[in-house]
Amino acid sequence: MSAHNEHPSQANGTVSNDEICRALEVVHDARSPNPIRQKASEYLEQINSDEQAPYHGFTLAADRSQAAVVRHYGLSLLENAVRHRWVDYSVEQSTMLRDWELSLAQTIADDDPFYIRTKIASVWVEIAKRSWALDWMDMDERLVRLWGGSLASKELVLTILETLSEDVFGHEDTAAGLRGTDLNSACVDIFTPVSVLLEHFPSRATSINVRYGDEGWLSRMADLLELCIATEGDNKPEKACAVKILAAVEVLYYLYNHARFSDEDFKHVVGPMYMHDTVNLLQRLYEWSCVDATEIDEERYLLSKKLSEMIYHIGRLLDERPGLIPFDSGLDSFLRLLIQVARNNSLQVSITALHVWVKILGSDTLASSSTVTSLIGELLEVCSQRVIKYEALPDDSPNPSIIFLNEDLDTMPERHAFLGNYMRFCKTIVERIVQQQPADALYHILGQAEQVITHLYDGELAFNVQTYSKTSVPFLRLDAQCSVVEAALKGSVKWLTGQGGGSVGHEQEVVMQNLKVWCERILGLHFEDPMVKERVIQLAVGFATGPLKRDTKFASTVFEYILNVQFRDDPGFPTYSEAVKDLQGLCIHELQRLAMRFADYLITIFDDIERKITQVIQDASHDEHVRSRYYSILFIITHRATTVDPGPRQERLELFLQPLVTQWQKDELTNSLASFDSFCELLGCGGIQQYVSQRALHQIPDWSTHPLDDEGKALRIQMLDAVERLPLRATKIFLAASVEKLEQKSAAHELACRLWEKDIPLILPNLLRSISLAHAFHDPVNWKCLPPEMSVVVRKILTDRFWQVGISTGSRDEFYAKVGDTKHTIEGLASSVRATVRAVRETGYKILCYMSLLGEHFYSYEELPGPLSQALFTDAYALSTHQMAVMVETIRPVIETCPVASRSHFLPPILAALFEQLDHKASTEWDKIERRTRESEGRVSLDEEMRDESILRQMTYTAVMLVVGLLDPHRLNPPGPGMSDGSAINGLPHVEHGNVRSFILSTPEILKPLILFCTHTIRMRDSRSCSLITRVLGSLVPEFDAGGEIDTEVREFISTEVLKACITSLHDSYFVDLQKDLAQLIASILLNYVPRSGTPKQILLSLPSMPPDKLDRAVQQLYKAHQNTRQQRAIVLDLLESLRGVSVSEQGRMSKPDASKVRSAIQERYMTVDVQAEGKEKEATPDLGGVADMFGRP
Repeated sequence: MSAHNEHPSQANGTVSNDEICRALEVVHDARSPNPIRQKASEYLEQINSDEQAPYHGFTLAADRSQAAVVRHYGLSLLENAVRHRWVDYSVEQSTMLRDWELSLAQTIADDDPFYIRTKIASVWVEIAKRSWALDWMDMDERLVRLWGGSLASKELVLTILETLSEDVFGHEDTAAGLRGTDLNSACVDIFTPVSVLLEHFPSRATSINVRYGDEGWLSRMADLLELCIATEGDNKPEKACAVKILAAVEVLYYLYNHARFSDEDFKHVVGPMYMHDTVNLLQRLYEWSCVDATEIDEERYLLSKKLSEMIYHIGRLLDERPGLIPFDSGLDSFLRLLIQVARNNSLQVSITALHVWVKILGSDTLASSSTVTSLIGELLEVCSQRVIKYEALPDDSPNPSIIFLNEDLDTMPERHAFLGNYMRFCKTIVERIVQQQPADALYHILGQAEQVITHLYDGELAFNVQTYSKTSVPFLRLDAQCSVVEAALKGSVKWLTGQGGGSVGHEQEVVMQNLKVWCERILGLHFEDPMVKERVIQLAVGFATGPLKRDTKFASTVFEYILNVQFRDDPGFPTYSEAVKDLQGLCIHELQRLAMRFADYLITIFDDIERKITQVIQDASHDEHVRSRYYSILFIITHRATTVDPGPRQERLELFLQPLVTQWQKDELTNSLASFDSFCELLGCGGIQQYVSQRALHQIPDWSTHPLDDEGKALRIQMLDAVERLPLRATKIFLAASVEKLEQKSAAHELACRLWEKDIPLILPNLLRSISLAHAFHDPVNWKCLPPEMSVVVRKILTDRFWQVGISTGSRDEFYAKVGDTKHTIEGLASSVRATVRAVRETGYKILCYMSLLGEHFYSYEELPGPLSQALFTDAYALSTHQMAVMVETIRPVIETCPVASRSHFLPPILAALFEQLDHKASTEWDKIERRTRESEGRVSLDEEMRDESILRQMTYTAVMLVVGLLDPHRLNPPGPGMSDGSAINGLPHVEHGNVRSFILSTPEILKPLILFCTHTIRMRDSRSCSLITRVLGSLVPEFDAGGEIDTEVREFISTEVLKACITSLHDSYFVDLQKDLAQLIASILLNYVPRSGTPKQILLSLPSMPPDKLDRAVQQLYKAHQNTRQQRAIVLDLLESLRGVSVSEQGRMSKPDASKVRSAIQERYMTVDVQAEGKEKEATPDLGGVADMFGRP
């Protein structure tokens, strides 16, 4: 047909291809001035709305003489037309668009860039979702004809099939969702061989015929896979195509597994993946894909990573239905392949195999099979070798795994998270192996560990304080072995717990005796390195509290060993001195743990322990904090021993506490807390303002390079001494000793309540004043001796330096080394100021938490909530985002453990003030981030921007998790009087009292600021928090569809402000990945509130291009799709299509992707901090709404 008059896109107009090419050249030329580049970008954006856009897109994409960037832009124009204007085209116009796409697909070539081929496939899929099985019936035939072409054509077909499958079954795709089950059924038709459909689904309805040929794509893929892998030599195109097939097949198998296949269907579709021939093909492909770390072939390495993921999914299916694997399968070969992949020097390749082994060893069916047990030795060897601190090795290490890590991971936070998950998998495997084969596994592990520990310095320089390093090779060797042994101890505990009977009892006794002898032998060795001593002590306590927990004499031996550890400090060598202090802190902590666990035995040798501790405390080098911690050991033993006469015990315990309470009551302390200036003097900070002003610190750019003068050094020492004189730390220590790890209503807990009941009202007044003033310290307004222009110095002084996984760059050791190096500089002085105030602030929070564990003895004070709320929140706005997050996380237990009887008077003032402050802080800081991003123009470093935004995300998420916890409908009430599990109070059922969610929803004082915070969170640029909040609000919407006054007010607020926030975020391209969550919340508002209020429709009708009849049709469709949430979301997204934000890729902005840095979903998952190693995680499954009946089943 003639193109000139048939399509409006081809009419003569002002846009020309030459102009488009020139604009693209300007945009992608680094030398182009910003204003000109901006104008060119705007011009290219405007073309999308031009009627000629599809025609220009096709002619540009089809012109192989054009640069790839031009062809890609042309394809983007076509894709945009299909996505956003398809419904406006006539049959002739849509047919022409489809013909253009078919023409482009037929001319694809091997030398076309990856992103061009992918874009052609994307346009095909967009058309298919809108017209296939409606007016386009020969798509399958077109695909089959392409399949007969070059490898590039085959890869294009595979990409189309994979993308179409994901959009139809897995992704939240609007176009596919609106088609209901039509596309589901059509996909099944073309993928599945006719013979399978006739045999297993004879009654399945097939009203239309969309398939071409009887084979189906599963058969075609399998045939090509075998052909490709059988190809001799290093034929990269064939190998790449083979991996592409595997990826496509994996998607289909994954989806089919969740599509309610019967057991027979599963055997037919998935079973062949475990047969000898298939496993052999996989192994040959894997071996071909392996690369050497010193010479990484990027294409081959990408294949290796993709293949390891494919093997992971095959293994996951094995774990899900192990009983369906055929007897004649090549399961043993597949498991050997898993071992082979686990050995790969690339940890990113290896981790998927380890993850599968975690699942296999957690399966009762698989773990005990002879096939698995025969490979245990090899697997144990692999994991034992990999449990090392890779992050402690230098970046230029010749270790192949480090070379691969440098290739795969760009940032330290990603590396920390990934290595944490890798280590957890290794340790879990060791644990499960020991649980199943304790005697043999422990013999091997303990023998190997002893060999390393007794030869730590073989081939290394002898220990030397002067050259001390926390990452020395000997320490890393020992640390790795200790980690393996600790994992083995967990496994042995589980084995011992699950055993019983005569003969087994003997085996238990033998194992326990061997463990005891081994540990005593290690404790008999001499170690000079304080960090080595630290790991040995941790390990010994693991033995005492783990498999040997019934051997009280052994625990006493470990206790005595720790108590006698010598701390030979040498301040002349800071790194060594710091390690000694860490060792001392660890020793006290482990002594406290042992005291809690073995108090009944330790009380029998109490006099000896008291004598030894008294001797240790008399050491002049110990500060008051260390002395209090040692005294707490005696307190714990006395408090928790059950054999002591109650009367004398309480009197003795009160003697420990009386000095603390006396300190809190002193007039000197009360007077020092009467004003901000006297509080500063109390902390030793009285002269800091004058020092800052006189030294003009605002004019010194880098404080870490400016040495402290004598006055500065004196100030620093003064602050350190002042903190030691305060009763805060000692109070926290003895409160922790009183309540930690105690069951409510236990004898020890009742005793703790009696001990502290009369002291709490004596401590609280000055404690709350301390917290309040510590918060006020962060407000520059209170630094009255400084001029306003120096307020920036106050913020700099009080901005915490901290190390945290996922935020900080560099390792933890590097961070603390840097802090130590600046101790005697102005930065060191600033660090002392913030450490002093932080100690008051955070110790105060912890004291409140420990007091809350005393239950009604804390919450029942009627006068407490007001002063507590004022102390915590009046000046909380002055805290940094990190400090605010710490406050919320630390005081969260105070809120969540509030007894039912105290809710009405305790929670309203606390939660109302908290959410007002959180809303103000989060909203203000997100506004600052966005404003700085717009205005900085390079003045703020990218690292600083990313760090600040990461910290803000964490604070936002911390606040959101508090909301999630409070509004959890399944949350039980905390224990109260007469309650042991929170399920009842005073003999009445739990439900009659309602949980905290019910209380909040019926308390406007709390509900209003909480919902306001949630509403604002929808606009905050943190995907995780926004997603959670939309679900929380979605759960609240049905709660307010009644006619009460509160219901009406909240319903109208949600119908206006929440709905507006959702629409605004839906329009923002940042929230593209959250559009399904936003759409679901909008759908919930419409479904629940339109019958009762006209407000939701009024808001939507106020939007541009929103005809009333279109809105009415959408609402009616929502009612019809009431049980299908996926279709509800699709209806809303279609309704608001013209307002939806689009991703950068949809905008047509193309930059050549670095294929080596493109990560799959599973790779991204391993980069997160919270991947569970235990194999109990819930797999991320697609919402298959409508797939249940795609085979004609109910």
